[in-house]
Amino acid sequence: MTLDDLRVFVAVCDAGSLSAVARDLGCTQSAVSQRVKRLEREAGIGLVERRPRGVAPTQAGRILHRAASGSLGELDLALRRLADLRRGDGGTLRITTGATTVRHFMSAAVVAFRARHPHVDLEFQTENSGRRCCEAVADGTAELAWITIGPPVRGIEQHPVLELPWVLAVRRDDPLAARDHIEPGELAGGLSGIRHIRLPENSVSRMRLDGHLGRPGTGPGAAAAPASVADWDTAMLLAELGVGHAVVPDLPGRRGADHPDLRLIPVPGLPPLATGWAVRRWAALSPVAVEFAETVNASLGGSGPVRKSGHSPVHAH
Repeated sequence: MTLDDLRVFVAVCDAGSLSAVARDLGCTQSAVSQRVKRLEREAGIGLVERRPRGVAPTQAGRILHRAASGSLGELDLALRRLADLRRGDGGTLRITTGATTVRHFMSAAVVAFRARHPHVDLEFQTENSGRRCCEAVADGTAELAWITIGPPVRGIEQHPVLELPWVLAVRRDDPLAARDHIEPGELAGGLSGIRHIRLPENSVSRMRLDGHLGRPGTGPGAAAAPASVADWDTAMLLAELGVGHAVVPDLPGRRGADHPDLRLIPVPGLPPLATGWAVRRWAALSPVAVEFAETVNASLGGSGPVRKSGHSPVHAH
């Protein structure tokens, strides 16, 4: 690792472009790229990632950039932090999620991961929509995001992990509580007395559900929505209180004993809702981020393909 290599690396991070630095230095783009690659070989971890327009530093790259653009006396500390990242023994991992994600999808994984990596700081950032989660990943505020899988987002990879079947949440003394299942057509207006608690505005789950049911709660004879909510847990709580009926995904980590007055009725005719990870590029994730994601995947029943939640029956479509 030479001072010239570090100066070139800092210039690339500042300019966001290999070709611009090459022009400034009067050399070829290949020469600039070779200097960055030499640093990556010595650090043992990727420092920059290519984007549609130029390049940007990875988490490890940002650590080295901050140190190299300041006092060279900080380099020893930076190199130790890079070694920690490579081994997964230190650093900060930022994950952006919805308000109830950790409780339902990650609690067991957090415990297992912390036992293996007590020096890694896990920083959870709460956002109120999948779009905001993707924005946090895109601008580098977070490395991982757990989202409801939705339409393609430019510059973001979506990796499905788990499929959630839909259920109708009702109070146990509701006339519908005796049903063993509900058909989508009944929810779309075929049953009188359904009072739909509306899912979060602009959410993927709301968009999917409205698409399947033709905007529930607005069909012929349907009552006005008694409430709108910001998350699935609140929808189920309001249903348990008898405020209305909530069509929600059946969430992992939910214990029936905690909700004695709630009944969840399967809606097998609705396609399940996929949830999983959003990242800029899986191949560019830090080792600690990959291990955390894989720990979550394993805790939910698998490490690769989409898995179905086992809380309610799921029928093939």
